[in-house]
Amino acid sequence: MARTHTHTDTDMAGKGMDHAGRLTTTLILTGTIFVAEVVGAVVTGSLALLVDAGHMMTDVSVLAASTLTAYLMRRRPNNARTWGWARLEVITAAGGGVLLLFVGLYALVEAGMRLFGAESDTIHDVRLLLFFGILGLAANVGSILVLRARSGDNMNMRAAFLEVCNDALGSVAVIVSAVVMMTTGWDGFDAIAGAFIALLMIPRAFILVRDAMRVLLEETPEGLDLDKVREHLQQVPHVIAVHDLHASVVATGMPILTAHVVVDRDMTMEQAGEVLHRMQDCLREHFPVSIPHTTFQLEPEGYTNESASRIHS
Repeated sequence: MARTHTHTDTDMAGKGMDHAGRLTTTLILTGTIFVAEVVGAVVTGSLALLVDAGHMMTDVSVLAASTLTAYLMRRRPNNARTWGWARLEVITAAGGGVLLLFVGLYALVEAGMRLFGAESDTIHDVRLLLFFGILGLAANVGSILVLRARSGDNMNMRAAFLEVCNDALGSVAVIVSAVVMMTTGWDGFDAIAGAFIALLMIPRAFILVRDAMRVLLEETPEGLDLDKVREHLQQVPHVIAVHDLHASVVATGMPILTAHVVVDRDMTMEQAGEVLHRMQDCLREHFPVSIPHTTFQLEPEGYTNESASRIHS
């Protein structure tokens, strides 16, 4: 016997349309600045601008995937995909995090080579570098304003928001680098700015990959203690024991829980319904993580499933 609670299709569809629109706007802004920064890096020879352009390239890829994901997540679940495309947001976030890690590590190596190598590259036009830094910052601030309101909705939106925040910091580093070089005439500061941008990217990329892997490995939702869940469920009248308790997250905001519940042998169907209601209310309201998607298998006392026993033995 089981009962499942789901988010309303209207709410999910409405958020999906909003996410897709915001991501599309951000993708256009970021793509435009990426092209401008590539041209600027070639003209000025700046590592900081080149690294920021490389960062932008990964952002364009991640934002394109995030935008596609947002559109796909609007589709209703079907028999082939019972959760729809919800899990795609996690895969997109993981891919974006891995790309950022590679770009960040490359930038650190390149910065070291420029700082400690036999020859250092010369910045051809510092004023032009400053212009591209300001242009990039303006576009990134616009993207931040577009995404900020929905940045906490799911992992896909958070990944996109972190991308543009990193870009904004990168643009600030480019501006500072240009100002310092205009003031001191030391081109080596450009490599320092490039390394700084990389150091900003790597920790956030690691956190993004880590959080995505937790979902893909179906770890228990953070903040949910399954021992306390089991103890609490076993206090429901007519419940004798709870076993095969599993909890995971399909996607952001979609935690699920399943359990086998041993109940009194002589319990009536009416009492069984009451047990289900109590357990579902418990999972929705009692714990720090609210779980609306629950599936309980009620088993009369003394029931044994030989095939399941062999699997878990």
